[in-house]
Amino acid sequence: MLKNATLRQLSALHAVARLGSVSRAASEIHLTQPAVSIQLKLLEESAGTPLLEREGRGIRLTGAGELMADYAARILDLWREVGDEMAAYRGVVSRRLRIGVVTTAEYLVPRMLVVFAREQPNVEVKLKVGNRDEIVRLLTTQEVDLVIMGRPPKDLKTVATPFARHTMAFVAAPTHPLMARKRLTLRDLAKEDLLVRERGSGTRTTLEQLFREADLSLRIGSELSSNEAIKQMCAAGFGLAFMSQHICRHELESGELALLPVAGNPIEREWYVIRLASRQLTRIGEEFERFLIDHGQQHVQDQLSRAPGLAMQVCAAGTGADLPPLSG
Repeated sequence: MLKNATLRQLSALHAVARLGSVSRAASEIHLTQPAVSIQLKLLEESAGTPLLEREGRGIRLTGAGELMADYAARILDLWREVGDEMAAYRGVVSRRLRIGVVTTAEYLVPRMLVVFAREQPNVEVKLKVGNRDEIVRLLTTQEVDLVIMGRPPKDLKTVATPFARHTMAFVAAPTHPLMARKRLTLRDLAKEDLLVRERGSGTRTTLEQLFREADLSLRIGSELSSNEAIKQMCAAGFGLAFMSQHICRHELESGELALLPVAGNPIEREWYVIRLASRQLTRIGEEFERFLIDHGQQHVQDQLSRAPGLAMQVCAAGTGADLPPLSG
């Protein structure tokens, strides 16, 4: 059983399982689409059962295909580890650093990587950015070694270490009618249209949790998958937004956006660096994890300190506790 299966065949199935398309898989693993189809067919013959089936214009994994894809991911990851170990045996240390970052942190992490890389010559960084669900999937399938997000996944055995605090805030255009009020509550915001991220986003989850714990309904004005689009629509007066201050610090400093006068706004949260509990990090992965733990908070503060007006807004707005504390 499976005695004729090859790593190339497993790689083809692994790519199709992740990308949901033979053509996209072919592009990623640098083969033609017919070549990928042949590899999949050979693997099915070796397995003795169909691994893929047609679904409309696309394809999906059968039950056997899902099982095989899970093993393929583990085998391929183990093979990569073998390569690293053999390199280490020859005295060559792996310098590949694979990181997954939620979109809220994409404004923050690249600067840290630049500083880290200056002290680590010849490091090869592979950075993947996506919403929370996408990044958790990348960690689960071991396509990245470390992930950075605001809350550890509950259904995955991980080692999660907080390395920096960050703030999330309700913001609006300075001309928005609510900005004329001296004091607002979350109930006041519940009556307004909110510009929100798509489901699967950590920011969206945090926002829903805030309203749920206050026993309020979330009124969605527009759902967008881009933080930049949310900022632009919010600045144009199309609604309120809730986002990390790292994302909108330039707009807050320039006056295009302002913090809403809600007691307890902004809300402080933690950034976590997370890895699978079952996996041993490469040496470069361990070094970057330690770099974040030792220096991450300072880098966050340095980036916010470039906008002195922002610090004043934080002090002015965060003067009470009307926003409920968030559970983990």
